[in-house]
Amino acid sequence: MIKIKYDIIVKLYKGEDYDEALEKAFELFNLCKNKNDKFWSQKILFLIADIYDKTRKYKNSLEYYKKSLEVVEFYVEDKNDLISSDSNLGLAFLKIGSLYQKLSVAKEEKNKFKYLDSAKYYYEKIENLPQLNNEIETIKAKAFNNLSAIYERDSVFDKAESYIKKSIRIHEKYNNKIGLAFATNNLGNIFLSQKNYKKSKDFYLEGINLIKDDNSTEAIRVKAGLYTNLAWAMRNLKDFKAYDFQEMSYEFQDNIRDKEFRGIIDELSSKFDFDAQKERFQRQEEVKLLKEKDKVNTIVVISVLILIFLLIIITYYSLRQKDLQIKLSKTELLQSQNLDKLKSESQVRILNAAIDGKESERKEIAETLHDNVSALLSSANLHLQASRGQFNGKVPIEIDKTQKIINEAATKIRSLSHSLMSSVLLKFGLNFAIKDIAEKYSNSELSIDTQIEGLRRYEQNFEIKTYNIIQEFINNILKHSEANNAFIKLREIENTLVLEISDDGIGFNKNTITAREGIGINQIDARIQMMKGKFKIITSKGNGTIIKVELPIQERETINLL
Repeated sequence: MIKIKYDIIVKLYKGEDYDEALEKAFELFNLCKNKNDKFWSQKILFLIADIYDKTRKYKNSLEYYKKSLEVVEFYVEDKNDLISSDSNLGLAFLKIGSLYQKLSVAKEEKNKFKYLDSAKYYYEKIENLPQLNNEIETIKAKAFNNLSAIYERDSVFDKAESYIKKSIRIHEKYNNKIGLAFATNNLGNIFLSQKNYKKSKDFYLEGINLIKDDNSTEAIRVKAGLYTNLAWAMRNLKDFKAYDFQEMSYEFQDNIRDKEFRGIIDELSSKFDFDAQKERFQRQEEVKLLKEKDKVNTIVVISVLILIFLLIIITYYSLRQKDLQIKLSKTELLQSQNLDKLKSESQVRILNAAIDGKESERKEIAETLHDNVSALLSSANLHLQASRGQFNGKVPIEIDKTQKIINEAATKIRSLSHSLMSSVLLKFGLNFAIKDIAEKYSNSELSIDTQIEGLRRYEQNFEIKTYNIIQEFINNILKHSEANNAFIKLREIENTLVLEISDDGIGFNKNTITAREGIGINQIDARIQMMKGKFKIITSKGNGTIIKVELPIQERETINLL
């Protein structure tokens, strides 16, 4: 009976119906706990932890993996082979270590080093397990991979290299090409961090070659990381093929993003988060118990003092109902607040997914116009020019007119391509692209000056997003400010881009602007939130506008197996 219910929950989990899976898992866990069935209790606790992990609730996931581990360790002491296998222990250690490592990466966490120490503690427990079978060795390979990533992050490169080579040996033993590509990528990261770009490039190419014909979701994710890191290494080697590999990385990332976007849409179908559902379930049970208790009390009191205390019973029951109504109202209010919060977060994520899609589409159209359509027009013009020589006498006027039309079309294509995606940005970076904006938009009515300090080339997606934010602010100045002068100040301070845009225009009322829908301040604010940045507007009617933005610099990202 328990196994049937467990299989139903697993099916819901695999179908990504996480809210219902979690609710049923808690019900089944309580049943097993009451029966003191530790075997199934451990399996269900592990499944609950998996669900929280999939929904990025890492602290909740950690809590239930640890509860599962307590049951496993109990069976180890009791020498019961149903649960106490080294495989189960190793998997529990790996999951807990991975969660501590994920928590250490989160920028808002203050206990990064404490989390990393905890991750290493659990990974080293795995290292001490005996190598009995394929499953244990695979777990060890993942732990070695993660330990290598931690030591690389701490610049302890000799230990990082030692652990990743242990992982590679295990993957080679079992011919696990995806695992081997992961580990080879991380080995390349170690040399990249030491600025040995040539050696890191060789390892990235080796990893790509291992899975070049594998189009599974996991392989695509690994390829995206490999191509991103390869592009970074080649850029530092001054090899301009880096941009071709960067484009290949974007193609793989777009593939992954499409799947994640579908996940976001599925997530929106849930009315509120799992914790809220659990809380609602518990409160509904409490309300039922209270109502039953009231009924029992009422029957007892009526049977003993049916005439004397009739009025007291009615009054008590009425007050009790009011109290229950207040509690229910509070519960509904709390659920409504949780729902509003989720809607707000989901709207930001959908808005940014739409903006990402728009940026990708604009880039693709611009490149098509510039690389293909412009080339075709140039080719047509060359053929017409060659045909002129075939006329002994006067060249027909139609050829002159056709060439003029082609030249005009080519000019418009170049202008359209540049308006969709700045070629200056892609080739030379933010420094020159922002100066190009200022020069292009300055005219007799509006003068735009710039002050740009200490900028370098950044990861291309980060540059495009930053450029689009600045361009949107400048468009707003052109459309609404009626300013004579504007000033763009951009500099890098402690791995953060600090942007300040000011104008001497008419200013505006922030309260009315932020309530608008569509493209504008709201979308800029959403974009900055997703980039973990800060955004502030200082303005009032008649006093111009100052916009301040701080964006943490997004460097290249490496793929580590967690």
